Amino acid sequence: MTTDSPLVLVTGATGYIGGRLVPELLDAGYRVRVLARHPERIAARTWADDVEVVQGDAGERDDLRRALDGVGVAYYLIHALGAGSGFADTDRRTARGFAAVAGEAGVRRLVYLGGLYPETDDLSPHLRSRREVEEILLDGPVPTVVLRAAVILGSGSASFEMMRYLTERLPAMVAPRWIDNRIQPIAVRDVLRYLVGVAEAPEDVDRGFDIGGPDVLTYRRMMQRYAAVAGLRPRWIRAVPVLTPKLASLWVGLVTPVPPAIARPLVGSLVHEVVARDRDIAELVPDPPEGLVGFDDAVALALARIRDLDVRTSWSSASVRGAPSDPLPDDPDWAGGSLLVDDRSREVDATPESLWSVIEGIGGAHGWYSWRLGWVARGVLDRLFGGPGLRRGRRHPHRLEPGDALDWWRVEKVEPGRLLRLRAEMRLPGPAWLELSVEDGSGDRPVFRQRAIFSPHGLPGQLYWWAIKPFHGIVFGGMQRNIARAAHEHSADEGSS
Repeated sequence: MTTDSPLVLVTGATGYIGGRLVPELLDAGYRVRVLARHPERIAARTWADDVEVVQGDAGERDDLRRALDGVGVAYYLIHALGAGSGFADTDRRTARGFAAVAGEAGVRRLVYLGGLYPETDDLSPHLRSRREVEEILLDGPVPTVVLRAAVILGSGSASFEMMRYLTERLPAMVAPRWIDNRIQPIAVRDVLRYLVGVAEAPEDVDRGFDIGGPDVLTYRRMMQRYAAVAGLRPRWIRAVPVLTPKLASLWVGLVTPVPPAIARPLVGSLVHEVVARDRDIAELVPDPPEGLVGFDDAVALALARIRDLDVRTSWSSASVRGAPSDPLPDDPDWAGGSLLVDDRSREVDATPESLWSVIEGIGGAHGWYSWRLGWVARGVLDRLFGGPGLRRGRRHPHRLEPGDALDWWRVEKVEPGRLLRLRAEMRLPGPAWLELSVEDGSGDRPVFRQRAIFSPHGLPGQLYWWAIKPFHGIVFGGMQRNIARAAHEHSADEGSS
């Protein structure tokens, strides 16, 4: 790659598709610039040193001008999925600004990944917004290629994870009637191949293309085929007419890690049959010699990545609505007394390495070393109010990187061996953080410091903090004692080996 290589901009680089597209573009010889509100989430990517990062928000035109300066091709991979009732307005406003600034900057090509939809005006709100964004970009001053996809099959895809958990956790289920609608899913590797391929589309190409894999299946058949590939027994599925999209999304939210705020638009889109109307995309990006990836092969590839702990990006990489947007500043005086803090420190009879190993492995299957019933109850309550709850788990059982989802937390900062800072994405009346750190103690014994930090929003925030304060000793005190004990046992095991 040289300075003469074409420069492309990728928005949504911390998301599922964007995070996988960047290395594909680099491999294809492009120079890549990414626009990110939180550059620290880019720093943990394997390709971080190979791209130019512009900090900014796609909804701010001044930020867009800096990001689009000198760009030939711009990928629009952002949408307000899970952003509540105002998501359509947000999508509309952001798309109009992006198209206008791209025209001012002299960008020669826009590429947008939208949703596959049928020819009807009676669309779900999610698909209606996707179609509207498509129309805004196509009506704009820059030639645009729109790729419309239905269910994307790949480890970490929200649609795939929803299907996976429903199938694995429910050997028998009742489901809405849309379970017998036809869908044309597509493997994520074919989506990426199309996205890279259309960057060099002729200048007169300014239209949308339906993209899909070689199989057209009902959602029922997809679940049965998934069960077969995963080595599960056939699933008993009964369709009933009483589950509305809203009820179905709440049900999905309780069974799977996908929170209702994200499940609702996905489920709402499944009420439509979504099958590609043509194969015109093959004239622009020919099929590979081995053909498109079929459903069974796509599932097998996704499950292999999950087993190998090689899930590079996930739907959970994107923050859920209600999460604080700003990180906790490093300066402890920033709060000026406005933060409420539960601060606990204790010397631990363990090596610093053992203590850090326990800290970095927290959450997911390892749990939170605290009052389990209390954490589970709080997680269920969070799910009922549209939060992520405890079902997101963690990407890797032992390693954490900035931007990782960790149950109802988001990893905000990692200083290996020293500090783990988590930002809450549960439903709360104000931003909250949890800091776990290893500090120097006397001799070889480290000090384990644990800080729960809360920035209350008004009176509800104050009332919330003081209502749960009596339980801090049980929750946070128990967590600290149990982590210290686990670190001691880990250190003893290391010493004996």
